[in-house]
Amino acid sequence: MRGLRPGRFAPLVVLVVLALLPYSTLQVPGLFDGVLNSPGTLQLLALCLVFGGVALSYDLLFGFTGLLSFGHALYFAAGTYVANLALTELGWGLGPALLLTSAVGIALPLLVGGVALRVSGIAFSMVTLATAQVGSILVLQDPGGLTGGEEGLAVARDPIPDALVGVFNTVNKYWLALAYLALVYLVVTWVTNSRAGHVWQAIRENERRVEVLGLRPYGFKLLVFVLAGLLAAFGGVVHLLLLGGSTPRVTTADFTLGLLVMVVLGGAGSRWGAVLGGVLYTYLDSRLTDLAASPAVQDLPAWLRVPLSEPLFLLGTLFVLVVFFVPGGIAGLVSRLRERRGGRARPAGDGTPPPGRVVEQLRDAAGRGAGVGAGAGRPHDGT
Repeated sequence: MRGLRPGRFAPLVVLVVLALLPYSTLQVPGLFDGVLNSPGTLQLLALCLVFGGVALSYDLLFGFTGLLSFGHALYFAAGTYVANLALTELGWGLGPALLLTSAVGIALPLLVGGVALRVSGIAFSMVTLATAQVGSILVLQDPGGLTGGEEGLAVARDPIPDALVGVFNTVNKYWLALAYLALVYLVVTWVTNSRAGHVWQAIRENERRVEVLGLRPYGFKLLVFVLAGLLAAFGGVVHLLLLGGSTPRVTTADFTLGLLVMVVLGGAGSRWGAVLGGVLYTYLDSRLTDLAASPAVQDLPAWLRVPLSEPLFLLGTLFVLVVFFVPGGIAGLVSRLRERRGGRARPAGDGTPPPGRVVEQLRDAAGRGAGVGAGAGRPHDGT
């Protein structure tokens, strides 16, 4: 009975509540414009769920393995554009388009990771950034009129099932987004608790010690790189079905920086923290855009109107405040509150830091001029 902790069932309870949400006619003034089951509210909630899943796929790289990639947008964009071209240009059904997207979602990060992971640190981040920029330029150049350039590419509706087309089927798209988030959460939970997941966290702590133990970090890092890219590609497909088209905005480095803000906001290295950060960031991005165009903001003095009219400025300010004052994000804050309520800090059973403390580790490691990890830069026992 001691092993049946209520916290273990929390994700299942949240999943059930979210699945039943479209049946609710509750109105939440100030948070949503209409009732919960209105198409506009469900569309916004579906976007939040999608980016919660994409943020979790990025946290698999950054939070659990310590790989700071600036090119995660490339795989999300590959998912939405490859699926779109398969449906629109090739006339394939949704099933074959998903299979093609899966193949690209494996091959592309395998190719990029095979090169980028030969280096580490800032060099790795720059290589991933460069590859993402190549993809962004390719989309904007619109080769052969395939990508639509700056205007994006609308998806053909004929190959898509009728249940996923139209405003009246927004509830089905919402459930699809929820299914994607549940899939990503299950996969990340399974792999992080596996042997490979423990090695990833050991690499984050101290890669040199992993090498001393006789393991090859390169193979494990390539595995998590490909898995995270594949999960992001699936998110691109769901995003395509949700919006009815592909937009070049998802190919930019700003999109990856947005994912980084989501993870840091929620708490790097925490599954539920990354999801909550993705949901909160997406919601704020949408609502702040509406707020910037509202008469209440436009009538303010210029020194207030200009910053409040830029949602990215407000989100960037929030990111800076979180990094300085709550570096563990929401998950780290909850962990600290639990420790204070318990009267003492509870040590982690496996020697890893509490969830959400990855940003602190990176900051401390940068201050020492060494790699990520509590023991990096110091002599190792027996070496």
